[in-house]
Amino acid sequence: MLRKTRLCLAIIFWVLITWLLVDFTSTAHAYLGWMAKIQFIPALLSVNVGVLIFLVALTLLFGRIYCSFICPLGVMQDVIAWFRRKKNKYSYSPAHELMRPIFVLLAGVALAAGFGWLAGLIFPYSAYGRIVGTLVAPLYKLANNVLAGIAEHYESYAFYEVDVWLKSVGALVIALATWCIIAVLAWRGGRTWCNTVCPVGTVLGMLSRHARLKVVIDANECRNCRKCERNCKAACIDLENHEIDYSRCVVCGDCLEECKFGALAFGYKPMIDKENIIYAQRKKEQAAPPKKETAEPIDEGRRAVLTSTALLAGAALAQAQDKTTDGGYAIIEDKKKPERAHRIVPPGALSAANLREHCTACQLCIDSCPNDVLRPSNKLNNFMQPEVSFERGYCRPECNRCSQVCPTGAIKPVTIEERTAIQVGHAVWVRENCIPANEFKTCGNCARHCPTGAIQMVPEGEGLHRNERGRWVDRDNRPIDMNAVHVIPVVNEEKCIGCGACENLCPVRPYSAIYVEGHDKHREI
Repeated sequence: MLRKTRLCLAIIFWVLITWLLVDFTSTAHAYLGWMAKIQFIPALLSVNVGVLIFLVALTLLFGRIYCSFICPLGVMQDVIAWFRRKKNKYSYSPAHELMRPIFVLLAGVALAAGFGWLAGLIFPYSAYGRIVGTLVAPLYKLANNVLAGIAEHYESYAFYEVDVWLKSVGALVIALATWCIIAVLAWRGGRTWCNTVCPVGTVLGMLSRHARLKVVIDANECRNCRKCERNCKAACIDLENHEIDYSRCVVCGDCLEECKFGALAFGYKPMIDKENIIYAQRKKEQAAPPKKETAEPIDEGRRAVLTSTALLAGAALAQAQDKTTDGGYAIIEDKKKPERAHRIVPPGALSAANLREHCTACQLCIDSCPNDVLRPSNKLNNFMQPEVSFERGYCRPECNRCSQVCPTGAIKPVTIEERTAIQVGHAVWVRENCIPANEFKTCGNCARHCPTGAIQMVPEGEGLHRNERGRWVDRDNRPIDMNAVHVIPVVNEEKCIGCGACENLCPVRPYSAIYVEGHDKHREI
């Protein structure tokens, strides 16, 4: 019963939190946002005392059951191990008592030094978020685009197409490498990553030694068949001494199901009965050497059906429209990112330093951004953490989704009203690229689309000014011909919030004639 209950909870949690990480409509977050906030590391970084107390109490009562169904990375390892489809494949191995605290110490030092992304490489929720956000989310969006194409064919708009694009090569390589390492370890040794590398597993393992409810061995009933030991993914059952390493046991219940003699039970027992252990050892010495067990046949009927993504990807590409030409005549050149002296971080991050210290690069805000302005950074000091860039869109003042989904407090929650007053940067005009400044042509795209009215188009020339009627005149108050002068944009930095509408909508390519320079500390206007 313990195993079945754990499996049901694990599957439900795993599917829902994966949906939360790939969903781009914010529907999942409205109902499931709490699932990211009850993860151990996000709760620790955001100083969520209530969640931390709950997780500690849960561990002290049931042991490391957190790792069995709440942690998505732990469940993923169980799924990979299950696909191996070979029973009795594990054996007891001593814990790596030296390596485990080393990884905890390295993670703590990285956090203290302000390199949250470095510690996030081994934090379970962050690692799983990168794997899903980088490798699974594009397939999810391709499948959505296929459904959108089919729905449009039948004049239905239940789905809408979204862009699928590579946001960062570095994040892709890290996510793929992390998945490969964890998959190999899970395939070969079950919970090796959890019980050797993961800092959360080590910390909770220290608490689980004192858990009230544990899996215990009754030496009087044990027949030394070793099925429990060979099915323990944590490799924590030492049948020679009839002991269990509770710092590594994740209370999965597999051993309870495999034992046919009732020698294992889950309940309150503060210590293993010494007399039972001595009795079992004497009985083993008197008994004849047991016959070598033959390996049980592989259950060929238990085959997993893997969903093919190749057809979905091909259909999605077929549905995609050709957006590389303008009406089939002029080639549209992609915009390029300008060189900024200071990077732009999302509104609600307070400052670049605050984001760098608290963000573990789980990619949830990046995948949730509906405007495609967030992407993983490629710079070493804030690698894979979100930064703002406006090649594909701009940060709409009415959007605050990134601040609502962040579970670690790296991006503080802000309301729409607060968002419109946060200045993350200011616009900078580049004369060399501006069409009106170099040619007698009108544009004004940046001024027309500025949501705060921080950009105005003014004629360039000495003595030009507005008269009492608001018309431009020369120093002698004579009206000027606007077609005979350069009309250039002027930025009021006090009103600019750095939303990037001007940079994104500027028709000049590949580098816009106006771009946003970030502020190290955000200000309110």
